[in-house]
Amino acid sequence: MAANDNNDIIQEFLAETRENMDQMERDLMVWEKQPGDRETLDRIFRAVHTLKGTCGFLSFSKLEGIAHQAENLLSHVREQKRAVDPKVVTVLLQVLDAVRRNLSKIERTGSEDPQIFGSVLAELQTLQSETTETPANAVLELEEESPRATATENSLRVEVGLLDRLMNLVGELVLTRNQISQIGISEENPSLTSASQKLSHITSELQASIMKTRLQPIGNVWSKFPRLVRDAAMAGGKKIRIEMTGQQTELDKSIIEAIKDPLTHLIRNCIDHGIEIPERRMAAGKPEEGVIRLKAFHEGGLVLVEISDDGAGIRPELIREAALRRGLITTAKADVMTDHDLIQLIFVPGFSTAREVTMLSGRGVGMDVVKTNLERISGTIDVISTLGEGTQFKIKLPLTLAIIPALLVKSGGERFAIPQLSLLELIRLDGAKAEQKIEWIDDVPVYRLRGRLLPLVYLNEELKLAKRHEPGPEESVNIIVLESHNGPFGLIVDEVRDTEEIVVKPLGRQLKSLSVFAGATIMGDGGVVLILDVMGLAQKVRPGETVEQRQAQKRARAEEAATPVDTGENLLLFQLGDSSRWAVELSDVTRLEEFYAHEIERAGTVPVVQYRGQIMLLMPLQQLLMPTGERWQPEFSADKLQVIVHSRNGVCYGLLVDRIIDIAREPLVLQRQKSSVGVLGSIVIQRQVTQIIDIETLVKLGTVAEEIDGIRKN
Repeated sequence: MAANDNNDIIQEFLAETRENMDQMERDLMVWEKQPGDRETLDRIFRAVHTLKGTCGFLSFSKLEGIAHQAENLLSHVREQKRAVDPKVVTVLLQVLDAVRRNLSKIERTGSEDPQIFGSVLAELQTLQSETTETPANAVLELEEESPRATATENSLRVEVGLLDRLMNLVGELVLTRNQISQIGISEENPSLTSASQKLSHITSELQASIMKTRLQPIGNVWSKFPRLVRDAAMAGGKKIRIEMTGQQTELDKSIIEAIKDPLTHLIRNCIDHGIEIPERRMAAGKPEEGVIRLKAFHEGGLVLVEISDDGAGIRPELIREAALRRGLITTAKADVMTDHDLIQLIFVPGFSTAREVTMLSGRGVGMDVVKTNLERISGTIDVISTLGEGTQFKIKLPLTLAIIPALLVKSGGERFAIPQLSLLELIRLDGAKAEQKIEWIDDVPVYRLRGRLLPLVYLNEELKLAKRHEPGPEESVNIIVLESHNGPFGLIVDEVRDTEEIVVKPLGRQLKSLSVFAGATIMGDGGVVLILDVMGLAQKVRPGETVEQRQAQKRARAEEAATPVDTGENLLLFQLGDSSRWAVELSDVTRLEEFYAHEIERAGTVPVVQYRGQIMLLMPLQQLLMPTGERWQPEFSADKLQVIVHSRNGVCYGLLVDRIIDIAREPLVLQRQKSSVGVLGSIVIQRQVTQIIDIETLVKLGTVAEEIDGIRKN
């Protein structure tokens, strides 16, 4: 056999064995809780048996020997000659750890480590000696199975490096598409415009397909946590179980790799600081077994990950005491901090409430690393804690890092891009109104947004592009409301341009020290645009420890505390017909898209459009909500048609509207109940009667459902 062939076989063996060991670890966690589950036990046995056979074929004698001993132990359990207890599971988990270390040694050197199985082999033999007798042939049932695992015919392994190169090439293709689209617009050439639109469609499809090849379920990361919780709980004398939902939620491989450590830190934090020992839980009226819950789901083009425990919660006064003890804040600052502000201190470098170092925590590292690592991938984290009931961490993540949607703005004559992940809303003030609504508290600008004080940052001033000036009567002020871990803040720019998918390029080492920039991109006209770092800009909102700034923060919090709590909902306002105003809850909106009339096709009698690998049904809302008896027909024009995209169960639906008006936040208290199907009722928004639609009902309408079924059958 050629050397290359032998190396390929070993690489395939290493990959398959690691996958089998990961699955075996998950099965062991299930089997420990359900020892009577014969199917799981048989699956564990087959994994060990396959490992033994494959190692014998490749002459890895140490691996073959440890697999044989583990197989004997499992045979005793299968034949009910050995009871299942935590000791058996613990030793089998130690076998897995030793096998993984030996696989790493084989990958590095091509040979096994002769000393690696010494202690665990002794443990296995001790457990076997505790059985009543050793069977003569423990593996008789499976002796006829093939020792080699065969790969499925409909899949293949691809190097990550190849996928990275493909993603880079797609990024360059997106840049080229943007450039050609720009030329088509400026040249006003119909043939070029048509070819540009076709190129755009093909590029989008290719981009989506390449991204799918890089997507991995978040369960690949979570699979390690049951073992982590088990071992850490036993070491700490606690009883903890872990519950996971949404394991199939997919993320880009680069993000999957980046969140491993942050999620591990959070799980360890829940174990060490969150869940109480059984005695304290029972004294507090709780079950002695604590619960850690992991949940992942898609929402608004992002992936949300929630990690919660039902432990003791976070005591703000304990945070305050620890921060003062470690010199992280001054007494004067602590006096004006709210409970929410105090809880956020857990993300400050060097913070820890532990007075002594343990195996899990107390060294002052961990939570700050979590926040820093998440911000590096454009993620955010928030913490909500209720004393005596538990703590919940909420993480927002982008689907991918290479190509992201961004808002383009202009300030001081320069263009900048802002990732839409952090965008909350846009506010435009006329010059006269801006002078009245922007207030100054000890030279700190704030804007009163729906009763709450919104800190402001002038981009021109921060980047030293131009000096701050008062807007004239004819000028307007553009405020971009952005979300950060310290809360929302407003960024004032000269102009708001458009949204566009951009390719993120890393900054050179000369610019990496600038905290306000996250990267750069190349626009369709060939110009380079810097991408703003929202978290870096957020630091400008809380600058330092001067007396004036402390006084401003104190007054701002006092005024905020005196205002009513905002219970409003974000609503997307749109127009149907000449003057009819409608709204939909923003949480039901996946994306806003525009399509040319000639891009719309027919599936039978139903208007559809090709969208992100799907045939997306277009629902003309004017026809559904204001029926006239005539079926809607798209007019061929250069104007784009505006569509609200709503997704449900992985299927996208397009709601065709006449015009997107604005985003508003109002309490969703209906003043007039629904008058027709698909309408929740009416409220007054911006002094105009606005009807609220029910997307779910519209999608489920009988006629629409029937037509969708027809499309799928065709």
